[in-house]
Amino acid sequence: MGFRLLFFIVFLLVVELYAFQAFKTVLKDKWFLVAYGVLSLAILAYIVYGFFSFDRSVGQTRGMMFRMGLMLVVYVPKIILGIVLLCEDIFRVIMGSVNYFVEYDNEGFLGSRRKFVSQLGLGLAAIPFLSLLYGVTIGKYNYKVIKQRIFFPDLPEAFDGFTITQISDVHSGSFDNPDKINYAIDLINEQNSDMILFTGDIVNTHANEMHPWIETFKRIKEHKYGKYSVLGNHDYGEYVNWPTEAEKEQNFKEIKELYGQIDFKLMLNEHQFLEKGNDRIALVGVENWGNNFKKAGDLKKASEALEDKDFKILMSHDPSHWDLEIKEHEKNFHLTFSGHTHGMQFGIEIPGYFKWSLAQYVYAQWAGLYEHLGRYVYVNRGFGFHAYPGRVGIMPEITVIELKRGDKVA
Repeated sequence: MGFRLLFFIVFLLVVELYAFQAFKTVLKDKWFLVAYGVLSLAILAYIVYGFFSFDRSVGQTRGMMFRMGLMLVVYVPKIILGIVLLCEDIFRVIMGSVNYFVEYDNEGFLGSRRKFVSQLGLGLAAIPFLSLLYGVTIGKYNYKVIKQRIFFPDLPEAFDGFTITQISDVHSGSFDNPDKINYAIDLINEQNSDMILFTGDIVNTHANEMHPWIETFKRIKEHKYGKYSVLGNHDYGEYVNWPTEAEKEQNFKEIKELYGQIDFKLMLNEHQFLEKGNDRIALVGVENWGNNFKKAGDLKKASEALEDKDFKILMSHDPSHWDLEIKEHEKNFHLTFSGHTHGMQFGIEIPGYFKWSLAQYVYAQWAGLYEHLGRYVYVNRGFGFHAYPGRVGIMPEITVIELKRGDKVA
C-alpha cells in the first residue's frame, strides 16, 4: 500500500511538471506561473492528505467524494496534456539524436518546446476538464426518462401494454441537493406505470445515509400492481471495517428495513404472482449475485414451484448474474431488471447510434436492453452516483418498460 501510494504521488508530480511546462511555454507572466504552481501544489497536498486520512471504518464520505471529483477534474486533463508533451519529448530526443550522431551538431541536443504543441495540449485538455466539471455540477442530476417497448409472443393477453418503471442504484449517501431529488421523484410519478421496481443499492454503506431522504422517497406514489425492490451489493455494508460483526448485522437489518420505510416490498430470494383479469405473471426477486461480488442470490429458491410456462420477470441487481446464470436458465426468465454498473458514470452515448463506456470492458451487458434467444435483460444506468460525484455522457436514469404481446418488431 505504501509503495503504491508513493508511486501515485510521484506520478502526479511528473504530471504536474509537464503541465507547468505547457503553461510556461504559452504564458510568460511570472506571477501567474507562481500562483498556478502554488495552487497546484496545494491541490495535490489536499488530495494526498485525503488518501492518507481515509478511514476504513467510516468508508466513503462526501469529503472523500469531493476529493475524488477534484482529482479527476484536475488530473485527467493534465494527464492528457502530459501525454502530448511526452510525445513531443520523444520527438525532440529522436531529432536530437539525429543531429548529434548523423549531422554532428553538438549544440542544443534537445530543441526548445514549440508553443503550438503546448497550445494543442491545452486545447485537448480543456475537453475533459469542461466535461468533468459539467459532470459534478449539472450532469449528476440530469435525469433522463428512457422508454422501451419489448415484445413477447407468450405474454399473457391481459398484460399486453403493462408498464413498469425501474430505478436502481440510488446511493442516497451521495445526495446533496433536495430540490433535484424531488424533481426526480416527480418524474417517476409522472410516468403513471402499473408497477415500479427498485433494483438495489439504496445507500453507499450505512443505513443512516437514507434517513434524510425517507420522506422524499415516500412521495413515490402507490402503483396499482405494487412497489418492489431487491438488494444491491452496497446494501450489505461490506466496504468498510466494522468494529464488531454484530454492528454490521444491525446495519444490514436497518438497511433492509429502509425499503419498507419508503413503501417498497423487499424481495429476498422469493416470488409472487401478479394477477390481471384471468391471467398472471410471476415477479421474482433475488438478493445480490455478481461476478467478483457477493453471491447471496438464490435463483433456485426464488423460483421454486414456478413452471417453465409461467411468464417471469426477475429483479437481480448485477447484470453479470444474467450473463452467467440467468439467460440460459431452464426456468426461462423472460425479462430481467438489473443496475449496478452506473455505466461507470462516464462515457459517450448517442441514443440509437453509438454507446461507449469503460464499463463495457468489464460487463457484457452494462446499459440498456440486451437479448439472448428471446430472453431480455435491461440494465438501468443508475439513479444516483458513487465515488466520482458526477456523470458525463451516461446520465442518471428512470426507465419505463412497456410489455407487448407479439413477435419482436425489427
